[in-house]
Amino acid sequence: MKKQEQKSRQYIVFDLEWNQSASGKKDSVENIPFEVIEIGAVKLDKDLNPIGEFSRFVRPEVYRRLHYKVFEIIHIGMEELKQRGEPFPKVIRDFLDWCETAENGKKETPVFCTWGNMDLTELQRNMAYHKVLSPFPYPLLYYDVQKLFSLLYEKDSKDKYPLDSAVDFLKIPQDRPFHRAIDDAYYTGCIMKKINFNAVREYLSMDYYRLPKDKEEEIYLIFPNYSKYISREFETKEEAIADKTVTDMICYRCNRSLRKKIRWFSANQKNYYCLAICPEHGPVRGKIRMKHTADGRTCAIKTIKLIGEDGVQKMEMKKAETVQKRRLRNRVKHTREM
Repeated sequence: MKKQEQKSRQYIVFDLEWNQSASGKKDSVENIPFEVIEIGAVKLDKDLNPIGEFSRFVRPEVYRRLHYKVFEIIHIGMEELKQRGEPFPKVIRDFLDWCETAENGKKETPVFCTWGNMDLTELQRNMAYHKVLSPFPYPLLYYDVQKLFSLLYEKDSKDKYPLDSAVDFLKIPQDRPFHRAIDDAYYTGCIMKKINFNAVREYLSMDYYRLPKDKEEEIYLIFPNYSKYISREFETKEEAIADKTVTDMICYRCNRSLRKKIRWFSANQKNYYCLAICPEHGPVRGKIRMKHTADGRTCAIKTIKLIGEDGVQKMEMKKAETVQKRRLRNRVKHTREM
């Protein structure tokens, strides 16, 4: 395993606004549930100071009616989008050219930054739909600024701050509105500047739009407090959980293969948990999240993290609760069959 690093002299902080089927999922177009209607971005230098902005509307082609929730957020009607917007292929090419051009005219490889984990995935879905060739590297690593904020201020909380709440929390001047792509990108850049970015610089995220197709493409990432493994695609989750590489527990500090104290068990249909012991570094929790692909296959995302005695107790309680629920289900099933 290798520690991931990003070397760049500029950051692209971007945000998307998108539309969806006005009549619900039943009329959603396959492979493009969200159609990008606005791209906004701020370019930051190596010291996180803004050095440029990009803002463009996209003319809708997939969904010709605006979902009422989208209108409530952006306050722009469909007619205005049609008049001010340009075709997606033109907008995305202009955006990518702008991303790679530095102030001195030299090409730069930017590091993308977003608030949340959806924007890069939805951008690539729109690119694929419009048959725009993706220039993004594999694996595509980026900064989820919402996650960085959580690491610094929310610790173990599972609740994620919305952007406007984080701006309030950090007492950033609110001299622009929210819920427009360019303005949300601006505030995300302000948050990067305000927080101790160097303290969380190593916590890159990986975009999951493109998943490993074979064993050679599988990804191993090491962070200060945990490691992450992204498997190749399997036909089923049962096939994935039967794979030794998926279920191996290895300490990311010493690379030692670990003895399992609590073997892998499923708390629900998507997540599996395991508890192992490292003789040198102590108890280690494993978590496997099964991610379904667009074509119905399954990818396993395994996170391994050192935990204290409190974490051990939580794992033992989760296992006991899972066993109890399974026994209850079996009793109910047996009663119904009698």
